[in-house]
Amino acid sequence: KNPSPLKITDSRHSSKNVGSTVRDPMSTNGVREVEKTLDRISKLPDAVLIQIPSLLPTKDAVASCVLSKRWRYLCNSIDNFHFDGCSYYNNVENFVFLVDHVLSHCTCSKIKKFQLILPCNSEWNFDSSISRWMNFAVERKVEDVVLCLCDDNFTFELPISICTCSSLITLDWSCCAIDKESVIQWKSLKSLKLNYVLIDDDDLTKILSGCPALETLELSLFEGFRRLEITSSNLKRLSLGSYWWFYGRADEPLEIIAPYLQHLEISGDLDYLKCKLVNVSSLVTATLTFNITCITEIEGFAEEDGCSDYHQGFRNLALDYLQKLSYATELTIGRWFAEVVFMLRLEGVSLPKLRCKCLTLEMYVTKNNLYGEASLLQNSPLLETLNIHLRARAFNDFRCQLELRYLAKERYINLQSWISNIVFPNLKNVTVDACIYECRKKWFGGGNDKLFELSVFLLKNAMALKKFVIVSKRRICRECSESCVSQYLSGLAKKLLDSPRSSKKFVIIYQESALD
Repeated sequence: KNPSPLKITDSRHSSKNVGSTVRDPMSTNGVREVEKTLDRISKLPDAVLIQIPSLLPTKDAVASCVLSKRWRYLCNSIDNFHFDGCSYYNNVENFVFLVDHVLSHCTCSKIKKFQLILPCNSEWNFDSSISRWMNFAVERKVEDVVLCLCDDNFTFELPISICTCSSLITLDWSCCAIDKESVIQWKSLKSLKLNYVLIDDDDLTKILSGCPALETLELSLFEGFRRLEITSSNLKRLSLGSYWWFYGRADEPLEIIAPYLQHLEISGDLDYLKCKLVNVSSLVTATLTFNITCITEIEGFAEEDGCSDYHQGFRNLALDYLQKLSYATELTIGRWFAEVVFMLRLEGVSLPKLRCKCLTLEMYVTKNNLYGEASLLQNSPLLETLNIHLRARAFNDFRCQLELRYLAKERYINLQSWISNIVFPNLKNVTVDACIYECRKKWFGGGNDKLFELSVFLLKNAMALKKFVIVSKRRICRECSESCVSQYLSGLAKKLLDSPRSSKKFVIIYQESALD
């Protein structure tokens, strides 16, 4: 065995400010220091001074008017508005008054950003208020608009004025619907994010045809459309996150035709929805961290093996993904996808060779996904970087009896026999980082440490490995009252020092920092 150095770095947050003097804010000297600081700030040019309240929530910007005489009318010139109504649940009238008051005194000719977080109050109708506020923003040539209401019981139609806003560059809208008679003309729009969105194929076609400069499209909690065809060569990034069950179960697949698309992300709970990649021939990066729900979760569905064809359809879909994404250089895979890859290999299905150079696994390494991960590694001969992001379990971690019988076969397999006679000639960097809040005993109880098994396998077969980095954030677990995750990862780093390896020159780096 060749000894490898273990580098340990520790980044700690400190409340000390070296070289500064702490003053009592109630002392005379402290008051004078505050007055001097405010006086120096007030001497700044107006163009610089106006940026200070523009960076604050608008409510705080208005409150800053009492700081000095010069600041009294400063908030009237701000061009960045952030109205947060979360604390106005029982006092919506005051929120509406605040927004109306600020806008009625606004003197700026151009608005850079207009952000509204509306209070969740079922008894208040915001339609007229939203139209009035959006009309104001459009008249001031607004560039960025954010409207958020995280309550799927309400849906707002896009105001007519915002639908033809030529100055708009980014639009982030929640609980959105589009009037069938409206015209979409966003000639400058580059980024569009729609959340809790209910639109059909015609609506989506109208949106895309009205955004010739669009570069990024993000749809989350979406429903309605079944065909997403992107013909513009400008649109390079597409993100689909979670399916919104508004009309019930979806039998028809969602077809994606995007020959110029370079970055694709499909995440969240898709339940029963199949996203079919018809043409994504230009993809460079792809993220597949979505979860699928078994049909047996439908109320009243009692037949134990009645989901066999259902799961076979999704296994075929996953295989098609690998074939369509075989030329992508960066892949990010989630728990469900890794388990399906394992099932495919159990059936004797050959996987396509991937040209992936950077593979990211967003999951805990467990007995249910280890061999799917290993199969992906086996079919990635060009791989240079492997990232293992340890994430908490999905909220809905249900598996039917058919899936459990498949996954139970792992007990008769070991990693070396699963992908025997394999080396990783190009793998240079491996990073393991933890961003979890669960007790690690839930994952590694009973000695079931699959992350250690995978790590040892990589050291043994990665001939060109240079760095194996383990990153942890120090925190006290609520269940065991210990820093259990950090303790495990630091122990992992030390155990790997004594493991056989094929690379002659590499280091194991353990980094630990305080929780943000």
